[in-house]
Amino acid sequence: MGLKSLFSKPVGVIGMGSFGTAVANILAEKSDVLLYGRTAEKVSEIQASRISSNQKLNDRITLTTDIEEVANKCDIIFPVVPSANFRDMIKTLSPYLRPYHILIHGTKGLDISIKESNKVTRLNPLSRDHVKTMSEVIVEESSVVRVGCLAGPNLAKEIADKKPAATVVASHFDEVINVGQRLLRNDRFLIYGSNDLVGIELCGVLKNIIAIGAGAIAGLGLGENAKSLLISRGIVEMVQIGQTLGGNAQAFLGLAGIGDLVATCSTNLSRNYTVGHRLAQGETIDQIIESMEEVAEGVKTVDIINELAKTYKVRCPITESLYKVIHQEMSMDEANTFLMKFPFRAEIDFLEG
Repeated sequence: MGLKSLFSKPVGVIGMGSFGTAVANILAEKSDVLLYGRTAEKVSEIQASRISSNQKLNDRITLTTDIEEVANKCDIIFPVVPSANFRDMIKTLSPYLRPYHILIHGTKGLDISIKESNKVTRLNPLSRDHVKTMSEVIVEESSVVRVGCLAGPNLAKEIADKKPAATVVASHFDEVINVGQRLLRNDRFLIYGSNDLVGIELCGVLKNIIAIGAGAIAGLGLGENAKSLLISRGIVEMVQIGQTLGGNAQAFLGLAGIGDLVATCSTNLSRNYTVGHRLAQGETIDQIIESMEEVAEGVKTVDIINELAKTYKVRCPITESLYKVIHQEMSMDEANTFLMKFPFRAEIDFLEG
């Protein structure tokens, strides 16, 4: 795809949350952007104020509630919606998609799709067959082949404030990586590439669990040493379950893994960190979710990964303890005691061989 054709059409963004809006504004520095919102009332309000998720919209951004218009006018589309809504959104978009489209998503979550013939039971527990990454959902539900994802330390508020940041564009196709780099890269936003699509997606998914734990440590006032312990053990847990689900260890040691993990474990700008902090302060998960404006993907991810770890017999003590806290089977203090007594292995064995 030549430079002329790349920038001759508008780029589509689906989702007006904080990260979707930030992506739209970055894209608008080089391209016209068509930003899709699902509800006419919200789009009308944003159109009047030109403010979306507390971010002023670039003048090159046009708003729409017509998803067919996005597909018809844009060859390249960035879907950035919560994982719970992702499959339905792709199903709605799919009739208007063609094999020439490129989709690069920015959703850090998992999808569970269970057909009647493949129900989860005691004899048929939750497995990788039931759980899909967002790129897998796109391929399943549409004719699009060239698919990618964005993952990295991308706190939306800092990106909106034009502070330095970077991300990884991952895809099986070098063309998708090149397109993402050319559209998004600027003097304060670096874009790296990776062909390990599943591994990079799993980095973005799994770090949300550890971020909840880091927030809990802060909420309990346990200090930076304890947080560092959690992060270092967390990356091992991420790699172990990530490899089981089809990722490569190398992905977790880069920007989308350790880089994103450090960012989301260090600030209340992270929704998942905030969930952990509030759990440690005694709020229930229902109270927290009800009061949050945007989804904290890690809550759903804890449930999914806890079940997958049981199926594949992978010990994930951080995930296991957070699952019990979220479902009120254990207090946060009890979870801390459990983790301090857990016989973690000292070696980093996933680097061997």
